[in-house]
Amino acid sequence: MAPPILKLDDIFLSFGGAPLLAGAGLQIEPGDKICLVGRNGSGKSTLLKIAAGLVEAQSGEVFRHPSSTVRYLEQAPDFADFNTVQAYAEAGLGPGDDPYRVTYLLSHLGLSGEEDPKMLSGGESRRAALARVMAPEPDILLLDEPTNHLDLPTIEWLEGELQKTRSALVLISHDRRFLEKVSTATVWLDRGTSRRLDRGFAHFEAWRDQVLEAEELEQHKLGKSIEREEHWLRYGVTARRKRNMRRLGELQTMRSNYRGHKGPQGTVQATVSDAQESGKLVIEADKITKSFGERAIVTPFSIRVHRGDCIGLVGPNGAGKTTLLKMLTGQLSPDSGIVKLGTNLEIATLDQKREDLDLEDTLANYLTDGRGENLLVNGEQRHVTGYMKEFLFQPEQARTPIRNLSGGERARLMLARILSRPTNLLILDEPTNDLDIETLDLLQEIVAGFPGTVILVSHDRDFLDRTVTSTIAPAVPDAPDGRWIEYAGGYSDMLVQRKGALEERKRAEKAAEKPKTQQATASASAKVKLSFKQKFALENLPKEMAKTEAEIAKREQVMADPNLFTRDPAAFNRLAGEMEKLRASLTDMEEEWLELEMLREELEG
Repeated sequence: MAPPILKLDDIFLSFGGAPLLAGAGLQIEPGDKICLVGRNGSGKSTLLKIAAGLVEAQSGEVFRHPSSTVRYLEQAPDFADFNTVQAYAEAGLGPGDDPYRVTYLLSHLGLSGEEDPKMLSGGESRRAALARVMAPEPDILLLDEPTNHLDLPTIEWLEGELQKTRSALVLISHDRRFLEKVSTATVWLDRGTSRRLDRGFAHFEAWRDQVLEAEELEQHKLGKSIEREEHWLRYGVTARRKRNMRRLGELQTMRSNYRGHKGPQGTVQATVSDAQESGKLVIEADKITKSFGERAIVTPFSIRVHRGDCIGLVGPNGAGKTTLLKMLTGQLSPDSGIVKLGTNLEIATLDQKREDLDLEDTLANYLTDGRGENLLVNGEQRHVTGYMKEFLFQPEQARTPIRNLSGGERARLMLARILSRPTNLLILDEPTNDLDIETLDLLQEIVAGFPGTVILVSHDRDFLDRTVTSTIAPAVPDAPDGRWIEYAGGYSDMLVQRKGALEERKRAEKAAEKPKTQQATASASAKVKLSFKQKFALENLPKEMAKTEAEIAKREQVMADPNLFTRDPAAFNRLAGEMEKLRASLTDMEEEWLELEMLREELEG
């Protein structure tokens, strides 16, 4: 095992009150690809800043190899003294680093390098910072939420870059699919301490549950031991005094450990407030269009959204997802075409920019709309502090301003407000940003079980696969031209169908060329005989076709299970992909056999 190039050991840090970090550690070796996971507020970002040397621990050991280089992705980049994004990104290079890396990274992150840093949006600032830290290819790369504000094509590109990088990585992200593809080890930060699993994030949740079950069992055993010792204390104090005093001391220690045990943070408990049922047809759009200048954002697009549908919108940044969403919900008029909204709609919106938040407002005032101490949830009066607890906020936070909350806590607060109000149409624009894994699980359950209708914009592939019933995406993913297509199922289903459509077009083009090819083949064959290779293919292709048909039948039998997709979406998607390949292969073999058979008949007169 290689020696560590960075090691944090027994790190302690408190900002007053309960410690944020108490005995936490992190060890990074060359080539590590570690995901750092934990609840919002557990100290993940703080631990990463200690590793980067930006925050000093109150106690504990920090070792960095003297020759190792470390780069940390800043949440709020400082662009002072830089006139262009290119200059800002190049300032992160070392003496021997290749300047072309900056141009390459900026290009793939959707920036030219000529942008004025003062005019960048929040998402563009993050992408510029990502180019700056990745360009030098440091020994250690510390990335805090690198996928925030990135679209799906860029996220998938970033996955490939990080998989092949020579840098050791530590990643914080809410994107399950991203962590599964990139990480090879997991560090879990929980209640101030850390545990390490030398496997990627795909294995984390099962391991975490085992750890918590074992911990609960230990607490149960400790409770039973205390009961036995207390019984002895009451009825069995007859032995020697010294022995009695020792046992009494041990009992006090056990009591202290039992009372001082801090269990895992609870999970958010929430349901959507019931609203009057909407009409069966929620939205009907007929041949709607939208252009800005000469650029077409939406060319004639039609869709019927029914009660109970959950529709996902995906596509690269700038493709027009928000524009299409606003037209469908009546916030923006189309240039042509008609949008009809159904009856009895109660709409609730979660905006990705969190524009609904007044940062000087208090949590209680925001949740109650300034109407005192209570709010109405599902027709029942609830005290605001009790309702806040369901979303893991402490009663003492009721009077604190929203600006003191982390990004994840702000998202959770907005979710609490939305779920307290009657709604039958949920509009979610990037709802997964800044949510921890546990709150994301809850949101998935809410969306999947919501009796009304949901329309969401998301770059989270796992979230889309687990929730949506159909996916709207650009017809041309790499260069959107205003054409949108609705695909059945989630993001992975959309990819399979898009690939199938592409293969179908290729087969159609190939079929269009066949008459010419067959004519030329027939003319040439009048003078020759079938080659050995052609004869062999003519005899053996039927056997190969039969085998392929049998393989297709096997998969069809498995996919006939109506619960397969719900139980194991990964297996369903894998089988669907295999079916597409087998059918394409069967079609090619049938066409080849037909051509050879026609040629044989021609030669034999």
